[in-house]
Amino acid sequence: MLRSNKTLEKYVIGASDGAIGRVKDFYFDDRQWVVRYLVVETGTWLMGREVLISPYAVGTADDAARMLPVSITKQQVKDSPNIDCDKPVSRQHEIQYLGYYGYPYYWGGAGLWGEGAYPGMMMTGIGYGGTDQPYRDAVTTQDAAADPHLRSCEALSAYHVHASDGDIGHVQAFLIDEQSWSIRYVVLNTSNWWVGHDVLIAPDWIEDVSWSQGKLNVNLTRQAVQEAPRYDAHVGLDRNAEIGIYKHYGRTGYWTDTQTRRVA
Repeated sequence: MLRSNKTLEKYVIGASDGAIGRVKDFYFDDRQWVVRYLVVETGTWLMGREVLISPYAVGTADDAARMLPVSITKQQVKDSPNIDCDKPVSRQHEIQYLGYYGYPYYWGGAGLWGEGAYPGMMMTGIGYGGTDQPYRDAVTTQDAAADPHLRSCEALSAYHVHASDGDIGHVQAFLIDEQSWSIRYVVLNTSNWWVGHDVLIAPDWIEDVSWSQGKLNVNLTRQAVQEAPRYDAHVGLDRNAEIGIYKHYGRTGYWTDTQTRRVA
């Protein structure tokens, strides 16, 4: 199932012993376009501190209660490394954070999550979860110094989008796969160019992102985007609608690709 980051924002994060806070933002890996952390506002119980929650801990969403359950306790969150969420999260911070919770390092393999396609696949079996010391011993000094390429979904919202032949709109939201936490689509608002409607752009069609200029460049023409199937957030998106989008652009659907997303 695909979920909008705008919908998930303000969902309560429910620990095993009570509410931790509400989702404020998502940090994603700009090479693989996968959400690595949820940024959560804890409110008064932790003096307004913002904390990171890994998808490793997140269970199935309770939409009726607008809640995301997590397999950690409030005390664990309280004692977790205090990372300033208003500043870039370094790889050293990630190593400290993942080590504290006993999570495996997602960058240690060919898959989206280490050797797996989903966070849950990394938490089972020998060498993962609470028995991952050999895995951790393989981390090098170069790993620790690497740039994790983490970006804020909130910061990317309102970025302008540029087609091969001109501007076409701005980023409205992101659609996230609730199993893999991949960003499957960027929701593009074209209201400043045409009779205002939203369309979907897959991250694989993005040529590059100018972080300094606040612009995404996509390998599509303005006409192709203008004639693309409209996206209605109130209706949602099923597989038939996805097939229609990929067919319109002459692309192969991600669900037919047996390989993981490329690493640039």
